[in-house]
Order: sequence, then structure tokens, then C-alpha cells
Amino acid sequence: MKRAAQALGGRLDLADRAALDDAARELFDDITTTAVEWAQRSGFAAATADGRLIGPFNPSLLNPGMSAAFLKLQAAEQHYTSLDERTRQVVILTVGSVWGAPYELYAHSAVALRAGLSEAVIAGLGAGEEPEALTDDQRTAHRLARALSAGHHVDDALYDEATQRFGAAGVFDVTVLTGIYHTVCGILNAFAIPVPNQQ
Repeated sequence: MKRAAQALGGRLDLADRAALDDAARELFDDITTTAVEWAQRSGFAAATADGRLIGPFNPSLLNPGMSAAFLKLQAAEQHYTSLDERTRQVVILTVGSVWGAPYELYAHSAVALRAGLSEAVIAGLGAGEEPEALTDDQRTAHRLARALSAGHHVDDALYDEATQRFGAAGVFDVTVLTGIYHTVCGILNAFAIPVPNQQ
């Protein structure tokens, strides 16, 4: 049986920085100074007390080149998106709910709360619901992300609704964000990454 800290790696052992090659160590340090610090400010854990990476970040060390490029894509999405932060978090929680990815829902529930979504809305999205308290824009983004994630199809009525609210560029932005979190949730589920307090 794994020790509690090691169990946070799911199907993987948590990487020891000292045992990594140069590329993985560089990525480890970059994640520590960016994502781990952001997670701490946002109210969730992305590392153990002794500094080992958890969540999607530990598996990222398996392919540092690909992971570094993916992290750049995530940063570009956040920087260039036309979506406000609350709507982004609605999309992310919607994707996490479809995937049933516990760590993603844990992490982004904290981020969403910090962004200003209510606990009731966050819980509803995590449970796969469409909370009544969503704004019209958030509701449309939720429906679009859910259609892409669950049915892999967007009908004309939903597309028309989304373009009226966000324009074609906004539909693109929701779609890219949805795709990014399909990758994140896929990594989390493939390696059975748990929530820190539920190992």
C-alpha cells in the first residue's frame, strides 16, 4: 500500500526532483514557480508539503517537451480569450463533470469560488446540472461545453444562440477551452489522480 503522499500520484509514483533528467527538472521548476503558486493563491493543492507535484502536473513530467508546449497553450488561452473568468470556470467545471474527474472538480471549484461563482452554482455544475443562477452567457457557454463534451455535436439552434452571445470568435474560445480541459481530465483519469484529502 502506498504512503498517503505517494497515493496522491494515483497510478504513478510522485516524482523526486533529484531523480529527474534535465528537461523534466526544468519543467518541474517551472510548474513549481507558476502553477503551484497559482494553486496556493486559488485555494487548492498542486504539490505535497515536501514539494512533489500532484494533480496533472506529476504525469506531465513523463514528457517534458509536450507538456511545456501544452502549458504554453493553456497560458495563451487564458491570456487571449474573450471569455470572462466566471464563464471560463463554468466551462471548465462543465467539462470536469462530464469526465467525472475528481481532481479537476476539486481544483476548479476553488478557482471558481475565488472568481466569484457561488458555492451552489459550483456544486450544481460539478453534479452535472445547469444551475438556475447562471447568467445567460454562462448558461450558453455551459450548454456549448456540455454538447461538445457529452454528445460531440453542436446543433444549429445552440450554435446560433452561442454566436448571438459570443460571436463566432467566442464560440471558438469556448471550444478551445473545452478541448484543453478534455486533455487535462483525460490525463487525470488515465492515471487515476485523486483529490488530496480523499486518497
